[in-house]
Amino acid sequence: MASTTYDRFTLRMAVQLAAPHTWPAAILPCLIAICAAGVFSDGVSLSMACVLLAICILMQSSVNTFNDYYDYVKGADSAADDVEESDATLVYNNVNPRSALTLGIGFLVAAFALGSYVIFRAGWIPLAIGVVGAVFVVVYSAGKTPLSYLPLGEIVSGTVMGGLIPLACYQALTGNLDWMMLVWALPEIIGVALIMMTNNTCDIEKDVVSQRRTLPVLIGRAKARRLYHGALVAWLAIIGVECLAFFPTGAIVLPFMYLAAYPLLKALFANPLAPASRIGAMAQICSVNIALGSFYACCIAANGMAPMW
Repeated sequence: MASTTYDRFTLRMAVQLAAPHTWPAAILPCLIAICAAGVFSDGVSLSMACVLLAICILMQSSVNTFNDYYDYVKGADSAADDVEESDATLVYNNVNPRSALTLGIGFLVAAFALGSYVIFRAGWIPLAIGVVGAVFVVVYSAGKTPLSYLPLGEIVSGTVMGGLIPLACYQALTGNLDWMMLVWALPEIIGVALIMMTNNTCDIEKDVVSQRRTLPVLIGRAKARRLYHGALVAWLAIIGVECLAFFPTGAIVLPFMYLAAYPLLKALFANPLAPASRIGAMAQICSVNIALGSFYACCIAANGMAPMW
């Protein structure tokens, strides 16, 4: 059997697999926890906050890399899909796919190496939450029937990235496992879930061929878009309710948030969420996440953050 000759795996390819444009899905939930910890504690450790942000970015990079690797080896990604070249590194470059697998494992190992500092400072609870998150990172893409092939992607990604990240970060920063953090993180849970739903709705035809049974595949594009639009409205409403109920001093930012988000949401509502509009839809939902997440963090912080040290 003739051996395959591969091109060199470069730093540029590694960055593309890490997909920095998706990092807000990990950074913003952590930022929400940092702001909440600043409001409900005597102070926040700047070094701990930076380490937690780095861990979240590494975990997100690991998810992205594993997903690209397993989609490629299973034949779910091809040059015929409506994706940018930078979003399909293994498709458009003749590199050994095992290099991507090694990179994904490396991101995960680096995250847990940094986690040793968190464990030393905050105990075993962040580790336990991190292990749960890491398990979902792997089973989301790997295995005979990964979670990404089931109508669970939105729930899993939203809960893990938008919910467990803030919960673990808040405990590490304050020493207090406060389940109210999940309530305060609800906007982030919805925001991250909608990133996944955007991708899955645009990829219905591709996923049918790949035998993926995602939620949009099961209910069809028309119903998926109606559910999607309803979730967008609920997202906006929940942020308003959370700010008024828990962070009333910071609610002054709400009018500015809605004004800033309006043109982004208008474009997203008009998007057909079809294969040809996938690139634009993903950019739009990521922009909405950044806008709403940033303003929500400002709302929390404006309620009175303690100093960072």
